[in-house]
Amino acid sequence: MGSQEVSNVDWQGKHVTVAGLGVSGIPAARVLHGLGAVVTVVNDGDDERSRGQAAELEAQGITVRLGDGATLPKSTELIVTTPGWKPDKPLFTAAAEAGVPVWGDVELAWRLRGRDGREPAPWLAVTGTNGKTTTVRMLASILEAAGLRTAAVGNIGVSLLDAVLGEETYDVLAVELSSYQLHWSPSLRAHSAAVLNLAPDHLDWHGSMEAYVADKGRIYEGNTVACVYNVADAATEDLVREADVEEGCRAIGFTLGTPGPSQLGVVDGILVDRAFVTNRQKQAQELAEVADVNPPAPHNIANALAAAALARAFGVEPAAVRDGLRAFRPDPHRIEHVADVAGVAYIDDSKATNTHAAEASLAAYDPIVWIAGGLAKGATFDELVTGCAGRLRGVVLMGADRALIREALARHAPEVPVTDLDRTDTGAMSEAVREAARLARPGDTVLMAPACASMDMFVNYNKRGEAFADAVRTLAAESA
Repeated sequence: MGSQEVSNVDWQGKHVTVAGLGVSGIPAARVLHGLGAVVTVVNDGDDERSRGQAAELEAQGITVRLGDGATLPKSTELIVTTPGWKPDKPLFTAAAEAGVPVWGDVELAWRLRGRDGREPAPWLAVTGTNGKTTTVRMLASILEAAGLRTAAVGNIGVSLLDAVLGEETYDVLAVELSSYQLHWSPSLRAHSAAVLNLAPDHLDWHGSMEAYVADKGRIYEGNTVACVYNVADAATEDLVREADVEEGCRAIGFTLGTPGPSQLGVVDGILVDRAFVTNRQKQAQELAEVADVNPPAPHNIANALAAAALARAFGVEPAAVRDGLRAFRPDPHRIEHVADVAGVAYIDDSKATNTHAAEASLAAYDPIVWIAGGLAKGATFDELVTGCAGRLRGVVLMGADRALIREALARHAPEVPVTDLDRTDTGAMSEAVREAARLARPGDTVLMAPACASMDMFVNYNKRGEAFADAVRTLAAESA
């Protein structure tokens, strides 16, 4: 099945196995069934929720096998997998031995574009260890400001299958892609794409940093106009060099410093473009002010520059970049200002679930009382602590793997006072905020940037952020 002809493939009677229920597996199964395929869903879990989902699919004529995700169903001609399934699953080993291709839901959406006869909307794609969602939402805001019909899709917001097959028509799509999704998307070819940054993450899934980086790099394959990279992260530029792109596709860098030719950057508080101008050697186009970026933390300015580069690659005018950035409002729990209490700012960055994200957050404030800890996911903290030690007024640690951060602090910031909360119930957050308030002085920032996942104490990072915000609001009410 080649990438261009699949839109015209006759799915009628084609035996397709969908690996996994959930937010991408269920829509994929329904779409394939609607196209006439014979669909079997396999799922490892056999809990109450899975049984409920299975019953709904079976009522539509879709076969579901619960508790057996390892066996390749007979007659399978294609597997469509949900992103969470690791490449080393026995199901995929069996598929490789049988010569059965494996696609992700993103690959399926890519191959189904234009099925209804409409001209497929180009994809502007974004990946990276951190900042993907913010950048894609900034990009969608800029595209909307330019009067384009668009949506933020992929690993965010609207399902890609819905965007491709739904009644809504789009001029262009802003697409967030995770490393998982890229791993299973061999034929994806974006108009332009950006890799924001690269740091160790999800190594348990990919098996190594090299494999993780290689999967991120797939986003550049076949780009037609621009490969956007981070000047401060050489590994992203290396991926551009290695990519097989269309003739004429350009490498476009973004930097927080003064941009060189074919780059976007910052000069005297102004976001400027030296890439999409007539004379890149001598000209620079003003796009927006740093103050137009919300919030104007360094890593968020980098996100804005990446979004602007993709928009400019699509031909968006400078005024729309400015208007789109001004209109953008960040999602909750991403360096979100909760309140000022007794002269101290309280910032919720619960989305900082790894060290790379926390490093960017910590770089935006000084001095800081840092609330950190949770599930480390195999991370180490020496480099993070070394980089932020000079900004720390104090640290409050909580969560299952807090000892790893405490030990790094003892090695690299022994003079910084540390409060270690020996409790992992959800009420620990209220105590953490009170301890942080005790350590803070007027003019300080209490920053909850855990550098860890949340599932030891909370359902997800959203719930952790809500607990922090609730505790801060309680503190504010008591201080009023």
